[in-house]
Amino acid sequence: MTRATTLTSVAALVTAIAAAGGVYAGHGSASALSTPTYTLRAVGDSARPEADTQRDGDRHPALTLAFSGVKPGDQVAELIPGGGYFTRLLSAVVGPKGKVYAVVPPRRPDAPADAPDPAARLQPLTSDSHYANVSVIVSKPSQLELPRGLDLVWTSQNYHDFHNVDKLDVVEFDRKVLQALKPGGVYLVLDHAAEKGSRFRDTATLHRIDPEAVKKEVTSAGFKFEGASAVLRNNDDPHTAKVFDPAIRGHTDQFIFRFRKPR
Repeated sequence: MTRATTLTSVAALVTAIAAAGGVYAGHGSASALSTPTYTLRAVGDSARPEADTQRDGDRHPALTLAFSGVKPGDQVAELIPGGGYFTRLLSAVVGPKGKVYAVVPPRRPDAPADAPDPAARLQPLTSDSHYANVSVIVSKPSQLELPRGLDLVWTSQNYHDFHNVDKLDVVEFDRKVLQALKPGGVYLVLDHAAEKGSRFRDTATLHRIDPEAVKKEVTSAGFKFEGASAVLRNNDDPHTAKVFDPAIRGHTDQFIFRFRKPR
């Protein structure tokens, strides 16, 4: 991509973000136009696969990244990154002086023969020199091992799954995240919202989780709740369908919470 093309893409993103209006809620709110240029450039990066960019309309990546506060030079761990949608974006934002650790579980012994190995799903990304600052860490959630001194730990659309791991103490898991972050570091939790008051009832069935239960759980591990973004909220979602249901997939009501490790 030429510099002129890049600037055109960034300008288009600025226009789209401005049209989105006020998307932040809670402490530390900001206007859409405060989205950093380096974040816009990451979203407009021509190296991103089409399969990723086609999802941008539903996922609002520039606003989500900006809310997390991730910046060039940061050390980031992404928990359960799937195919690497946000991994690529985080890699582009932190740049050559930063680092992204993609943390995946080992392949389950009872996994179906055609189920992809979590680490293998990231092979197209990690074999691409454009993402040389990305490393994969294979770690069981119950034995979570993260580098220390991280600026950001990020998990999107899978916090609910930690409640489906046999014998996993999720509060202790969150404490390990806390220990890995440097003082003032951020824990970004994005997930599908369940019915208010349902707590952890729907984590294995609908793949949803009660936002207030998440807030209470993470803060009990020692984090300070700092704010929420409403960019992915959908008040028309009845919270009764599985997130994979074609009628709601890609448009579920989702919450984004930012927690901070006390200094």
